[in-house]
Amino acid sequence: MKSQTLKKTIGLLAVALLASTALIGCGKSASKSSQGNDKAVTFWVNCSDETPEGKAWDKIGDKFNAENGKGYQVKIEYIPRSGSGGGYEDKVNAAITTNTLPDIISLDGPNTAAYASSKVIAPLDDYLADANMDDVLDSIKQQGTYDGKFYAFGFSESGVGVYYNKKMFQEAGIDLTTLPTLEKPWTWTEFQEICATIKDKFKSPAIDIQLANADEMLTYAYTPFIWSNGGDVVDETGTKAEGYFNAKKSVEGLQFIQDLVKNGYTTNTPVKKGFETGKYAMLLSGSWTMADLSANYKDIDYGILPYPVSDTTKKLVSPTGSWELAMSQTTKKKDAAAAFILYATNTESSKIMSLGNQVLPIRKSTAELIKNDIPEGMKFLMEQNQMSGHARPVVVAYPQVSRAFQQAAADAGYFKENPDVQKVADARAVEMQAAIDKAKK
Repeated sequence: MKSQTLKKTIGLLAVALLASTALIGCGKSASKSSQGNDKAVTFWVNCSDETPEGKAWDKIGDKFNAENGKGYQVKIEYIPRSGSGGGYEDKVNAAITTNTLPDIISLDGPNTAAYASSKVIAPLDDYLADANMDDVLDSIKQQGTYDGKFYAFGFSESGVGVYYNKKMFQEAGIDLTTLPTLEKPWTWTEFQEICATIKDKFKSPAIDIQLANADEMLTYAYTPFIWSNGGDVVDETGTKAEGYFNAKKSVEGLQFIQDLVKNGYTTNTPVKKGFETGKYAMLLSGSWTMADLSANYKDIDYGILPYPVSDTTKKLVSPTGSWELAMSQTTKKKDAAAAFILYATNTESSKIMSLGNQVLPIRKSTAELIKNDIPEGMKFLMEQNQMSGHARPVVVAYPQVSRAFQQAAADAGYFKENPDVQKVADARAVEMQAAIDKAKK
């Protein structure tokens, strides 16, 4: 019986790890040793020490070792992810099999439930008394919580918005002073009216919503359309997809995506780097795009606009979620491991990570601290995140649920082959439910 449980655990986590796609990547591997003593803990992180994220971790680790006051020391081992989902994930899977996990691991937010339910990571609730959790963004608390307990602490945030080319908007006759704001976002109807104006002017799609992506980006970027309309992917317990993903309000969110394609406002087959090269006036993308624009497309005068909102609810919802820190269930140094996790997610450490790696902060205090040191686009996404951020569903079978969502979005985009969005949602809801039910057994 024990071996069957272990096999199930390893299998579930292998699927979770290999199916998960990070929205921010890292490079080559290295390791950094700290002073060895009986209070030393080891932390595996999914990047290289040569990347901006790795350099930020270097600073945080050194400061922790010097300042924690209890003699705790952290050794950081840098293990990059590969493009095929190997590297870091392979090592973690092997460690689960051999019961050789380090004291602390990094994990992608949506996989919290799988790790927690399989008892690979331990809850942190007993260590949060001094963590000032009221200062932590709701989205961070949402993605790190499973079955009422807090298991994983996000160390950065991400966000998505509508990038727009100011020159192209003006050429299309759009008054930039009338564009939507966080306080008054555009409705789906208003958004499509702008798209129509741009399409008529340039005789091409108005926006690349990245429908060609066959990965986590679709789930990450499109779930806000469903949430804004009052729908959902699964229920609050993460155990029901049927009756939720294929409910009327959720289907209307998918219909919005299909309508964008059907009306020629977006495309299933976008030109690569179409926004960056002036082919499209808009791009639905995340905070990571700013670094690319700043480095390689400096001539583009761009801004970022909020998510379009449901005409019915007019509720702004934006996607959140990134990588987290968690304490392994098997560590014998829980106090030291928890101490590092809390130090790495405090206001100052969040500042180091946010500025060093160009990611959104996890704390309100950090946001206030860095607001004058970040570009306008980052400031906008940070504010949108605080106002409307929503974590992805907490469900044990998340990778399978996400893949079904991605396929539903892709199917909706091919409107000639799939004119009935309700049928698309019905089929994928059955698929989601089967995966959820299997994970519960």
